[in-house]
Amino acid sequence: MTEEEELTYADAGVDIEASEAATAALVGAVGDIDESEYAGLLDIGDRYLALATDGVGTKLLVAEALGDYSTVGVDCIAMNANDLVASGVEPVAFVDYLAVDEPSEQFSKQVGDGLAAGAEEAGIALVGGETAVMPEVIKGLDLAGACVGLAPKDAVFPGEAEVGDALVGFPSSGIHSNGLTLAREAATRNHDYDDPFPLETEADGDDNGGESATPSVGEVLLEPTRLYTYLLDHLRDREVHAAAHVTGGGWTNLSRMGEFRYEITDPFDAQPVFEFVQQEGNVGDEEMHRTFNMGTGFVVALPESDAEALADETDGRIIGAVREGDAVAIRGLEL
Repeated sequence: MTEEEELTYADAGVDIEASEAATAALVGAVGDIDESEYAGLLDIGDRYLALATDGVGTKLLVAEALGDYSTVGVDCIAMNANDLVASGVEPVAFVDYLAVDEPSEQFSKQVGDGLAAGAEEAGIALVGGETAVMPEVIKGLDLAGACVGLAPKDAVFPGEAEVGDALVGFPSSGIHSNGLTLAREAATRNHDYDDPFPLETEADGDDNGGESATPSVGEVLLEPTRLYTYLLDHLRDREVHAAAHVTGGGWTNLSRMGEFRYEITDPFDAQPVFEFVQQEGNVGDEEMHRTFNMGTGFVVALPESDAEALADETDGRIIGAVREGDAVAIRGLEL
């Protein structure tokens, strides 16, 4: 592949449609369960017990290249806890699964410290986990986890947007933990992970009167996934119809709130890491928005009057509206 060729997620090794089909087959084999778009719900009387599971993905390969696993624990907590928040469920506890080819006290401590930091920020308990040493199965390590939550039945979001709803978006912290297979392929075409990041970021600057601190390419890719657990009380105070955690599949996640036309008129700016990935991989605009959050990591649909109040009391803002149709319209694209 030449530098001029346009890179796609499938080219990098991940076929979203095939992955979704495989997931659907697995869920179908398990059988019928109460399920929101982001969590499994178990009826326990007056409440739901909710469960979500996810991992960190190939972001771990960037951590391995830098020898820095200090942030991936935060990612693991966030990817799970945010899914529960998108259902209207309060995350309460978390268990992790760490699989390695050989044990290492150094990276295990780094992973553990990240898990602890993420759990503290999310306000949840770490209640154990499993470390498996499997040299014949694992090369390096893999990290995943499961989060459990509780919610009164009337607190769970209906899960379906309504025509006329406003969309309130909340900024991401960067690339989060999705699309790293594509991002890594693009980033390493002309750079190493320890090269200085070539674009200006918020981390650049003169903090102490000395030289500016320029992060490396790998450090920018490792920026931990933002936690949205701080939003839950605000969301429950409003008539939220549905929410979307913008993860794998990028902006097409909004369709998980129902078959409507989501017109995005004022999204948050994409951070420089997305410009870098797009330039280095010659990735098309549509592919970028179908793969990454592009600056907005969480979206809720609710009546316009509630949307204005929610935006005023949080760091969110009204980014668009729900219309009749079946598409996500953003930045001149129809997804």
